[in-house]
Amino acid sequence: MTAKEAVRIAIEHVRDLFESEKLSNSGLEEVEYQENDHAWAVTVGFSRPWDFPKGQLADVISPLTKPERRDCKTVRIRESDSKVISVKNRPVDFVR
Repeated sequence: MTAKEAVRIAIEHVRDLFESEKLSNSGLEEVEYQENDHAWAVTVGFSRPWDFPKGQLADVISPLTKPERRDCKTVRIRESDSKVISVKNRPVDFVR
C-alpha cells in the first residue's frame, strides 16, 4: 500500500464514520508509516457545523467564513489488508 492509498482510505473512512455530523473541509494533515507494526497513521482534519462563527452577520456570509477550530482524527490502517484498525482523537494546536 502506498501513502496515497492510505490517505484515500483514511479520508473516506472518516467521512463515512462521521456522516451524520455533516463534516466539511476534510483533508490530510499528516501521514506516517509505522514500521514496528506495519501500519499507516493518517491524520485527517475537518470542520463540523458548530465550528463556524455564529451570529446574524456570520449566517449571511457563512460560505465565506473560516471555521474557528478544526478537529483531527488519526486513522491507523494495517498495511497487509488495508483494514482500519483504529480512529483516535488527535489534539490540535491551530484553533483560531
